Amino acid sequence: MFMEKVLIETKNLIKTYGEGEGLTYALNDVSIKVYEHEFLVILGSSGSGKTTLLNMIGAIDKVDKGEILVHGNDIAKYNDKQLTLYRRNTVGFVYQFFNLINDITVYQNVIIAPGSRKKERAFALLERVGLQGKENKYPRQLSGGQQQRVAIARALNKQSDILLCDEPTGALDDASGKAVLKLLEEIHNEGKTIVLVTHTREIAQMANRIITMRDGKIAKEEFNDHIIKAEEVIW
Repeated sequence: MFMEKVLIETKNLIKTYGEGEGLTYALNDVSIKVYEHEFLVILGSSGSGKTTLLNMIGAIDKVDKGEILVHGNDIAKYNDKQLTLYRRNTVGFVYQFFNLINDITVYQNVIIAPGSRKKERAFALLERVGLQGKENKYPRQLSGGQQQRVAIARALNKQSDILLCDEPTGALDDASGKAVLKLLEEIHNEGKTIVLVTHTREIAQMANRIITMRDGKIAKEEFNDHIIKAEEVIW
């Protein structure tokens, strides 16, 4: 089972914005565990804190208080150099709006990320995600679904332990979204640990475990006894 080893653990995370009467808790005493090889979905509506939590795990932003243990190391205490190495070597990112560079080619986008591996691997990954022959195209020449697959290839080229996905189907139509979910399903089945943020409960049914957030807090945690395949997701 995926429950054998804790890969990530957050302890009592607090993140606030504003001050005085305008103080808002983006995260309010949030503690979770992510297990090795798990497919975990963090579910919640806009403003629930789910993306903030993902950004903390990915070291994109810093918490005000609390611990973020990854492989037993508290990245909340890392200096800038350590955080750069962590983002380069340990985590890969897939965003809702792709975050590709439009004036360089698809191939260049895949190899540009810090921590990317051999260039030959980039070609193999583009073939893996169904983009063989698109290497010299520019992102603007691709559909949204194809651009998201470029983003996934870029994340995989780092060969990191953890893949963090922030609403990866949010900007896609149904067919493209399902193709991206199928690719994530395959990657997970090969052993990758995936943490996926979504507001869509139907997508959450693909996960081993679902954590629901509300108003910066963990509202519910549930194990999924009826995991569905990507091709079964309807939203």
